Order: sequence, then structure tokens, then C-alpha cells
Amino acid sequence: MSIKGFKRLRRQWLRRVYGAVVIALLMISVGGAVAESCVTPQRPFVPSDPKARRDYADIIRRDFELYIRDIQNYFRCLDEERARAFEEAQEVSAEYGRFLGLVGN
Repeated sequence: MSIKGFKRLRRQWLRRVYGAVVIALLMISVGGAVAESCVTPQRPFVPSDPKARRDYADIIRRDFELYIRDIQNYFRCLDEERARAFEEAQEVSAEYGRFLGLVGN
């Protein structure tokens, strides 16, 4: 693998690590507000160079496994957010009905 290809893989890995750190810090600092946000996981990168794929097979395999885990968590988050939003919409609808009853419309 060329130095350029290695540097690109390293840059992508660092971006992923920095992104995870930023998300973790946001979750700690903002608490529940971020818990309602579902973050789409980043697709795994597969180098086009066959030698790079062989050389970094373990890292690439791990990236795919992490993606599969994270996409499952993302789907769960979307389901939970949908349920929360549906419940909120029902509450707002009922509240609106009470409001209309009070103002006579």
C-alpha cells in the first residue's frame, strides 16, 4: 500500500474517532436533549486497492461489524423517537381539543 493510501485510511480513522469523542462529549454535556437525536452511522470505507483491502482486512471487517451494530442502534433510536413523537402529537391534539372547547370554536 502506498503512503498516500495509508495516510487516507489513517485520516478516515481519526475522523471517526474524533466524531465519536465529540458525540460522547455532547451527550455528557447536554444530557437528555441529545438522547432524542438519532445519529446515522457512517458507512464503512473499503479501499479500491486489492492489496490495501488485504492489508487492512481486520480493520475493515471491524468497521463493518461496528456499522452493523450502530445501524441497529440507529433503527432502535428512530423507533423510540417515532413512539415519543406520536405520543406527543396525541397529547397536543387532546390539548388543542380542550382549547377549542374553552374558546367555543
